[in-house]
Amino acid sequence: MTDTKHEADVAFIKALAELLRENDLTELQVKRDYGDDDSLNVRVSRMSQTVAPVQVAVPTAAPAAPAPVAAPAAAEAPAAADDPASHPGAVTSPMVGTVYMQPEPGAPSFITVGASISEGDTLLIVEAMKTMNHIHAPKSGTIKRILVGDGDAVEFGTPLVIVE
Repeated sequence: MTDTKHEADVAFIKALAELLRENDLTELQVKRDYGDDDSLNVRVSRMSQTVAPVQVAVPTAAPAAPAPVAAPAAAEAPAAADDPASHPGAVTSPMVGTVYMQPEPGAPSFITVGASISEGDTLLIVEAMKTMNHIHAPKSGTIKRILVGDGDAVEFGTPLVIVE
């Protein structure tokens, strides 16, 4: 009976993955109850690939001056600097869940802006499916920005903290 159940679960998960792909979804979560103290929790997700549009200028005549070409590049630079996800010190969420800034209600926060941290220190917790996942610092440094608040919902890849 266990092999039959296992095979049915594998077929179910494959069907979910196919449903994810066919409907261009990024995540799907299902809980299947079999009876008392017997259930199957499945979360199927995939990274979405964002394709940035590429602009190609085709000159019809010889360009008069290089200044017009440099102006759009200068205009794009501040926009990229404002995006925390593009910052080299950005720590992003590895999963979908809820952020908790302290280990328990009423306790001090794991981090504050300006605090020095060491590699491996807990920055915050992301709760996913009743599991508390400690998000650790990838490197030593200083907390420059905290981009999420306590109780915020985050998705995979959401920038959480900037560490420099």
